[in-house]
Amino acid sequence: MTDIVLTTFDWVPDMPRGFVRDLRIRWALEEAGLPYRVESTPFQDRGANHFAHQPFGQVPWLTHGDQSLFESGAILLHLGERSPALLPVDPATRATAIEWLFAALNSVEMAALPWGLLHFMDKTGADNSAWPFFDGFLKARIGHMDTVLADRIWLAGPFSIADIVMADVLRLVDRFDGLAACPAARAYLARATARPAFAKDHADQIAHFAAADAHGAPT
Repeated sequence: MTDIVLTTFDWVPDMPRGFVRDLRIRWALEEAGLPYRVESTPFQDRGANHFAHQPFGQVPWLTHGDQSLFESGAILLHLGERSPALLPVDPATRATAIEWLFAALNSVEMAALPWGLLHFMDKTGADNSAWPFFDGFLKARIGHMDTVLADRIWLAGPFSIADIVMADVLRLVDRFDGLAACPAARAYLARATARPAFAKDHADQIAHFAAADAHGAPT
């Protein structure tokens, strides 16, 4: 039995399916060819064991032997240390990949997440005085990324964990047509999501939550 265990929710509502962040970890594990299994934790009743592994009551977390890790970026770095398919061996290229991993999490996702949440809540109209700020903030960050991606296939040269996170962040933006004016970012996202590992892990996540529906999970 493998000692890498990825834990995600047993069920989530329809809206976030395909975007729950265990997808990032599934994707990395598939790219690296590392054996693992998936376990579930209740979505509705988040108990003490959940908070012991993830102090904010979120998912995913990863257990690897005796070690337990939360936060997708930390988990990806942990896995990257174990596979050159995720983090390059060359020190300079490796540093570039880590740099862009943090840029995806800190510079791009911090703009994309509130923008996406306002879309989910249908709060993007003229009656929301905060919307122009968040929309402008996101467009500026995505515009900078479009410039960067205009002459790159992947962020650090070879595909890496930086691309897993950046592509996942851009998927949320693209869900609400936020990449319409960014052809390089759209092309980059298309390349990333065409990878077989992404196709498998996305399908696996959808199937995981659909199985809970079939067993009478709350709706």
